[in-house]
Amino acid sequence: MAGESVSFRITRTTEDLAQTVAALSQRLVKLEQRLEAIGMQLDRLAMPEEPDAEEVRRLDQVAVLLADCRSLLAETDQPAPSGQDQPAWADADSDQAEAA
Repeated sequence: MAGESVSFRITRTTEDLAQTVAALSQRLVKLEQRLEAIGMQLDRLAMPEEPDAEEVRRLDQVAVLLADCRSLLAETDQPAPSGQDQPAWADADSDQAEAA
């Protein structure tokens, strides 16, 4: 009877150890998945994103438009040369009228 008791305890202990190993294995898999997800997040944060080509093109166009506006504003801020009160486009219209 003592042999059966020892055998039962060994079997029971083996089953408990097997359940513990299975639970630890599942937890290990979950931890590895979390570690991989964190590693991917770190990689994304460390690597700068490539700007969208369409967005870069639009921003370049905005920069050109802004430069054009600034140059137009600079031209209108400059005083007209002496003897000219009309803008240059008005002179072209008057030249065409005289030619007709």
